[in-house]
Order: sequence, then C-alpha cells, then structure tokens
Amino acid sequence: MRLMHTKRPAFRLSDLKPKSIAQTNQNSDFENFMDSTGHLVVPDTAVLNDHGVEFTNGETYDLNSHEIDILDEIGRGQFGSVFKVFHRSTVKLMALKKIKLQLTESGMKQILMELDVLHRSRSDFIIEFYGAYFSESSVSICMELMDIGSIDRIYANPINEHCLGIVAGSVVRGLEFLKVNLSIIHRDVKPTNILANSRGDIKLCDFGVSGKLIRSLAKTNIGCQSYMAPERITSGDMKPYKSISDVWSLGVSLLEIGLGRYPFPLSRKDSVFAQITAIVKGDPPTLPTDRFSTECSNFIELCLNKDPEMRPSYSQLLAHPFLLKHPITKPDMEMISWINKAKKL
Repeated sequence: MRLMHTKRPAFRLSDLKPKSIAQTNQNSDFENFMDSTGHLVVPDTAVLNDHGVEFTNGETYDLNSHEIDILDEIGRGQFGSVFKVFHRSTVKLMALKKIKLQLTESGMKQILMELDVLHRSRSDFIIEFYGAYFSESSVSICMELMDIGSIDRIYANPINEHCLGIVAGSVVRGLEFLKVNLSIIHRDVKPTNILANSRGDIKLCDFGVSGKLIRSLAKTNIGCQSYMAPERITSGDMKPYKSISDVWSLGVSLLEIGLGRYPFPLSRKDSVFAQITAIVKGDPPTLPTDRFSTECSNFIELCLNKDPEMRPSYSQLLAHPFLLKHPITKPDMEMISWINKAKKL
C-alpha cells in the first residue's frame, strides 16, 4: 500500500523556469536546477524541496527530512549511500537512498529515471516508493526496506531449486512489468539489484540506468559489463539492442545465485579482456546436476543463448516448466526458511 500520497492539480514545470540540463555543464552550480524558492526541478518529471516531491501528474508525497531518523548505513554506491531510517509519522522503517546532486546531464538523468520508475511502479516484484525530498544539495528517495538486503549477501548458503525458482519467477515478473507497463528495460540486472526480505519476497531495485524503449529497442549501452549480454558488449553504443538483453543478465544472475559465486572467470589473474572473451565466445557454465533438475538447467540455458533472437520472451519464460513447477505463493515457508537460515550465517 502506498504511503502519504495525494492527488493535486497538475502544474507546469515551465512556470518555474529553471535552466535546462542542456544549458548547464559539468562545472555548473546546483542552483541552475532551482527556482527562486529553492525547489529542485527535475525536468519534465517532478519538483522537490525539503518538504517532499510533486510529480507533473499531480501526485504529491509529503514525506520530508524533518520526520526521518537515520539509523544505519546499509549500502554505498558510486552516486550515494543507502540508509536504514525510521519515519516517525508512520512509525515505519524505510530505506533511504541519498544521492549527491550530480551536475552532469548523465547524473541528472539517473535521478530522473529513478524517481520516474519508482513512483509509477505498482508491482509486488518492485520495491515500493514512499516519497522523496531535496535537502543539503542531495536528493533523498525513501522506499521499502528489504531487511535481508541484496541476494548476493546470502547466496553463500547453498540455495535449493525451489528457492532459485522463486527468485527467477519474481525477477521475470518484475522485468515484465517494467516492459509492459512502463516501456522500460532495466539494463542492470544482477544479484546486487535483487533484494530479499525475511517474509520471502524478492524484488527488483536500482533503476537509475534503466532505459526507455522505443519499439522494443534501447539505444545506450549502460550497465555492469560482467552481466552484459554478448550483443551489448560487442556493439558498444553503435547498435541498438533489444530488451531481451535483460534475459541474458537474468541467466547470469541465476547461475551466480545457484553456484554461490560469479560464474565466469573473475580473479586477480584474469584480465577484463579474458572475462569479456569468456562471455562472448565461451560456453556458459552450468549448474551441478546433483542439485538442480533438467528443467532448471534448460531455463538458464535458454536465457544464455548467444543469439538474442533465440532467447525467450518474459511470457515464454513464465510458461516454462521450471517456473510452473515452483509457483510463487504467500507465505512460502521453504523460501522463508532458506532466507532466514542464510541470514544467520
């Protein structure tokens, strides 16, 4: 259920008259993105200040910094940190992603994309958005707290096939939602962007590099190279790629979760070139047959077809015997047991 969100008459961003991204450069001051009252304008998407955020469709989230107590830092990335926080008004624990305002066009686009995807997503397989605000030259985005964190933190405890099936089915449904409802390709599917909670839920996060699809094509080569599909690695930015590229990243992620380690060469002795060569030219690793069925192995094999035209669509993946054999139910005691056991290790 969405928190603290009201509907107000839509306003026009043009009334605020900030300088556009095109009018700024890497050395510009953040005030170029602000109006005279201190509102931060994310072009064509939203206006933020210390009291909350208002989107161009009239949706307003009044969550603000004055009601937030920061409890602990739970993650750190290239553009900011993620904190566990307590929201006093709702007596609710949340995750807060704090992003230092990026003055480049790329940085602003990532903030825009994260806000846009989160506030429009209504899916059980994508983390819930609670609100956002602008304070101290940073954009803070409040969202659902997944108390276990990213699944790479717990896969060292060997996962069984049923639980891997729940992870696979959840991620496929999240990706399908993005494509069908928002015309979005994630572009950064990997275990660190797949979150779990102690109730057994699996959800996608981190949409800063997601790309809008035009006739099912995305035109920018962004994302973690270790999980990129071969066609993305070889084409660079020269050739558009289809949304099916996320299916490859899903296959690599499932292999990693099933094996408990990254499946391609990745050690101090292996160069980046060796890793890329293994992805593009080598045969993908496989799961051990004593722990995983033929259906499971076939599912991953289909995802890792080097010919993107031969990879299955999301609807085809959802109809695969592997996922049909492991339907998502609530509560799933086997999933809850594995997650909580892994958490203790």
